Amino acid sequence: MSIAINKIFAATPSTERGRPTQLSADSKGERIAYAARSPNSGKSIFVRSIDDPSISKQYTGHTAQTSVARFSPSGFYVASGDVSGAVKVWDSVEAVNTKGDYHIISGRINDLAWDGDSQRIIAVGDGRERFGHCITADSGNSVGEISGHSSIINSVSIRQQRPLRAATGADDNSMVFLHGAPFKFNSKVAGIHKGYVNGVAFSPDGNQLVTVGADRRIQLYDGKTGEATKQIGEGEHTGSIFAVSWAQDSKRFATCSADQTVKLWDVEAGKALQTWRFGGEGNVSIPDHQVGVVWPAGRSDGMVISLNLAGDLSYLVEGSQKPTKIVQGHNKSITALGSSHESKYQTLWTGSFDGRVCAWDVATGIGSVVEGECHKNQVTAFQTTSERAYSVGWDDTLRIADVSQKTFLGDTVKLSAQPKGLASAEGRLFAATVSGIDIFVKDDLVGTLPTKDFTPTAIAAHGSLVAVGTDSNVVQIYTVDSSHKLSPKETLTKSTAQITALAFSPNGSLLAVGNSSGKIVAYETSSWEVKTDRWSAHTSRVTSLAWNEDSTLAVSGSLDTNAHVWSLKSPGKRIKAPNAHKDGVNGVAFLDGGKKIASTGADITLKIWDVSDIE
Repeated sequence: MSIAINKIFAATPSTERGRPTQLSADSKGERIAYAARSPNSGKSIFVRSIDDPSISKQYTGHTAQTSVARFSPSGFYVASGDVSGAVKVWDSVEAVNTKGDYHIISGRINDLAWDGDSQRIIAVGDGRERFGHCITADSGNSVGEISGHSSIINSVSIRQQRPLRAATGADDNSMVFLHGAPFKFNSKVAGIHKGYVNGVAFSPDGNQLVTVGADRRIQLYDGKTGEATKQIGEGEHTGSIFAVSWAQDSKRFATCSADQTVKLWDVEAGKALQTWRFGGEGNVSIPDHQVGVVWPAGRSDGMVISLNLAGDLSYLVEGSQKPTKIVQGHNKSITALGSSHESKYQTLWTGSFDGRVCAWDVATGIGSVVEGECHKNQVTAFQTTSERAYSVGWDDTLRIADVSQKTFLGDTVKLSAQPKGLASAEGRLFAATVSGIDIFVKDDLVGTLPTKDFTPTAIAAHGSLVAVGTDSNVVQIYTVDSSHKLSPKETLTKSTAQITALAFSPNGSLLAVGNSSGKIVAYETSSWEVKTDRWSAHTSRVTSLAWNEDSTLAVSGSLDTNAHVWSLKSPGKRIKAPNAHKDGVNGVAFLDGGKKIASTGADITLKIWDVSDIE
């Protein structure tokens, strides 16, 4: 029996309003690296193919929320930082082997830079005793001090040629120029920028240095001496400039701004060659603030990749006003998973902590945000039909999306209370809330069954049967009649802990019940006798259950970070996907007739697994 990762549909970069997000591309222009984090999780770094975004690697070596990642010039390693001040160096190919683990400062790492030999790293950020330090990548030995600033350092860059030079930009509105190695303070340029310096970057040939800031200023310097030379583009950007990235020819660079634009600059002429505007002219759209930009080297198409506040990566090419591609996804914990079949392919639906809903083409691995009015906060559950995708969330609403168009229909139904689960059968939709069961027919609310003796915790339905999990450790079985009325039929009392997940098998003969202690029991619906109670390998709350098409296998996800595939024929055997999702698995589903499973979790990823050799 075996299980192996097939694809990782990566999270998009994490963003924060008013703060730059650092993006990095390898020297061949094939991959980008970035941090993904969420308020309660997100301790990952992703290395992702630029041309095929469905190909990605996830590094999970950090124990705190990640903040930045940078490829070494050789492309073989990545250095990444987190909010605890730790920097880790690891291989960029498999994203598993940690070469170095160093504690640099006592606060958030905001940026990292490698020297041209891939030997030294400067890490900067928010510390109490110091705002940055320079170390060797292989041993962590000190090779210089980063001094001269009186406030948080936002950005750092190292000149790739000798003599080695470095520059830092900070919240004290200044740029500090350093000589190395070992790196030491040489000069401080203050008074030019009137706001935070958000980005610094040496040109690839090392002749020039540029800084950008919250004062909308673009300032150039001599790359060898650090002396200010000229300002360009005065008044062009109308919002804070968050990041800057050079073209390989050292004659052009790109900037991104809160004014919803990305601009391409000719350095010698001091003029903008092209402007890409997002959100429409005169349309103020906070999610369209452009907070990160990278110009990958080694590409023949001259592509620039920009990041907006919503986490979308836009692929921009000179001469075209529209992005050639927009890579979308989640940048908050994924809290719900659903699936639907459309003709020959399958679509996965995911919802996240912030209310965003995405639809994923399983065949291509490409995700897109479902357009229209989405949930205001956490998405709880999905149910799909051939035409509709239904979701419920902590905004206490049921929202309906068109499956083929991947668009919310605008039909929003208020639930009786906060939802705990969603189920459908024979044209009816059942929403379990903390106060009862809401019943929908043809998208209209036709009745509510109050639950005074217990609080629903999960729900599942098949045919005329509706199973409701409770906080009193029992499963209440109901039947529904032609008038859509629920009547009690059976009470299952085998559980010793709160019921947290339910799933009927596709043929309706079995009901899987998971609880908060990690135990799963399968019942026969014909007699409500226990089919098996040997599925008990989880060590924490079971969050999700699903069956394969033949009703012979079940898959479970848990807060213990693991996913298990179980067999009815051999109930003592299981396939384990250990550490499937850091900080917990929140959703599971079978794909491709049971040959694959999908899982989602708090690490903001959607993963596809190959399953084989299970009886």
